[in-house]
Amino acid sequence: MSRFWSPLVHSLTPYVAGEQPTMTGLVKLNTNENPYGTSPRALAAISEATDDRLRLYPDPTARRLREVIAVRHDLDPDQVFAGNGSDEVLAHTFHALLNHEEPLLFPDITYSFYSTYCRLYGINVRRIPLDENMQVRIEDYLQPCGAIILPNPNAPTGIARPLSDIETLIRQHPDQVVAIDEAYVDFSGESAIPLVKEHPNLLVIQTFSKSRGLAGLRVGFAVGQRPLIEALERVKDSFNSYPLDRLALAGAVASWEDEDWFQQHRDLIVESRERLTIALRALGFGVLQSSSNFLFARHPSRSGADLAAELRDKGILVRHFPAERIKDYLRISIGTGVECDKLLAAFKQILT
Repeated sequence: MSRFWSPLVHSLTPYVAGEQPTMTGLVKLNTNENPYGTSPRALAAISEATDDRLRLYPDPTARRLREVIAVRHDLDPDQVFAGNGSDEVLAHTFHALLNHEEPLLFPDITYSFYSTYCRLYGINVRRIPLDENMQVRIEDYLQPCGAIILPNPNAPTGIARPLSDIETLIRQHPDQVVAIDEAYVDFSGESAIPLVKEHPNLLVIQTFSKSRGLAGLRVGFAVGQRPLIEALERVKDSFNSYPLDRLALAGAVASWEDEDWFQQHRDLIVESRERLTIALRALGFGVLQSSSNFLFARHPSRSGADLAAELRDKGILVRHFPAERIKDYLRISIGTGVECDKLLAAFKQILT
């Protein structure tokens, strides 16, 4: 605490990111990173961009990146917004589109940065409880509100709602922005991007950090009709006109265009996820049905905190959240086949 802090800073409880340890040799399954790394084409593009052009500012509009994203989804580039990771895109979304007199709706168990943004921007919020099966009930959101943000698949549960549910939500709130956070959609979910053309109140947010293995570059984007995108641009250009550097832009474009690499390694993660789900259930874990690149699991006879600590002693990191409803769950990122085998071997030792 400091007398130099503003009243806002005194009131904030910052988001706590997953641990990024410096020691080597760990099995790191705590931050949902891609275990297979980055597209070789992206690495080559980054290397090629590392030259004297770094003395020049990057393209403030990220035009080339927005163009390749737009082509994939049959949209206009002006319907795409690019930012410094989906966290920055989300921050601008909260500031520009989700701050109204009526409350913002989102799940009580979800990405904890949402609550942080609400405190930062003074947004009135109403948290909607997940049901007893840790699922979002779309009918609970059919109530008066200022706006809605919903991750699909949800985090940390990994559960996705079908696209028909998302469309119901959008249609029931034609005068409110409905933001769908699709950080994990590539791992089995249905993207809402095809609905953008028909619904002017829909904004869809995605990231290059998970399925494309570019968490270290910080690239995210949003798709929506022009008025929503213009709102994000107005906030961005009042904050930082150059959020994406030259290396990030080069790597992101090359990664997006390397569809074969993306599909091959995405499929490997999905296959490992299904195998790990079956194996954990055989060890007595309750595992939620995941559409993401992680599992949310608990054991009926062991606390989540104890299991996380014992795994750490064996050199394996997973994520544990102390919130009351989920304190016995572990969020386990999907690793390589070898990493998943090490995790299972450790669990067998711990549980026996």
